[in-house]
Amino acid sequence: MTFKPLQENDRVETRTLLHEAIPLTGTIISGTYANDNIKDFGHGMFQSVYDYPYLSSSANHIFDITVGVSSKSGLTVAEQAAKKRNIYGQMSQVLMGYDAQGAILSFDEDGDLLSGGEKLNETIIVPFSRLLVKDEIKKETFEMTLGVSASYSSPFGNTITISDVGAQTEYRVNSPAGEYGILYATGSGELDTASTHTASIGGTTYWYAGLLFYQAGVMVLTASVFGSLLDNAAIGGVPLEFNSALEDIDAVLTGSSISGSANDFRNRIQNIQFNNTTELNSTIYFCRINHNEFNYSSNPTYVSGSKLVVKNQATDEPVSYITTVGLYNDNNELMAVSKLSEPLKKTPSNEFTIRCRLDY
Repeated sequence: MTFKPLQENDRVETRTLLHEAIPLTGTIISGTYANDNIKDFGHGMFQSVYDYPYLSSSANHIFDITVGVSSKSGLTVAEQAAKKRNIYGQMSQVLMGYDAQGAILSFDEDGDLLSGGEKLNETIIVPFSRLLVKDEIKKETFEMTLGVSASYSSPFGNTITISDVGAQTEYRVNSPAGEYGILYATGSGELDTASTHTASIGGTTYWYAGLLFYQAGVMVLTASVFGSLLDNAAIGGVPLEFNSALEDIDAVLTGSSISGSANDFRNRIQNIQFNNTTELNSTIYFCRINHNEFNYSSNPTYVSGSKLVVKNQATDEPVSYITTVGLYNDNNELMAVSKLSEPLKKTPSNEFTIRCRLDY
């Protein structure tokens, strides 16, 4: 058997990003299947949402919902206080990391962790399934529509949009979990114009609404989007009724269970959409076959009685047919095989370059 070594210029590394649109409609999230696609757990620390009744083998987990309240929050939490604080501490530890003194950093509305800016101390946290996110969420494609009408029973008379506008160029890298962007809220008069928690992007005013961690696939939403960021007069004249008991968001965070808060949050989700990203790394090998190479075959059927069976006359050119390319390591061990769609006729009068790509 004859081997031909590959040279350095016969190989090239490439990276391709594949994107897929992910639409999550509010009808699924709010319980199209009579809430059979919503799973609560005995520990009560989060709630899982599926695209189909979760006991079915066809069901796919799409995301979780939980609530985190910082120990620095001004709220006095009565229901599941330890769990809400532990969740906030765990998520901020993983996603934000530590400061120079070893203290866990809090979620920060503009991502400037050490500036003493406004912290997100009351949060609704949504980790998306890896099935949806793949390798990461594509920057500046995330959009979520929330109903913010004052009435719990008719939440979508007024809506706001949460998005990572401007994230292509303004994402942050100061997280141990990878890159993240700032989530902003915008609406048609529903947000409080007197709020100081705003930023101007392209001449448009947006309200700080949370953080989106692209590689981790986690959304951290400030609970203020259902409270202090809203203009009560514009959404119905009274504070937003976040649950069926007509309590506001602060009362729900302090007095309701995490699963109950998750139910109330789902009641306000009209739509979520984003593009995921799959990173496809490839090595391309250019297998070059010169005119004087591989004109003969080692296949036993190539000869008969010491004669080339593919020749009709002794003066004919030798002929072989290339059907397969094998890639070997330094020990001549076969590592990969590439099959051609049809045999290539090889003679001393022609040459080929066969391109083999390995994806991983």
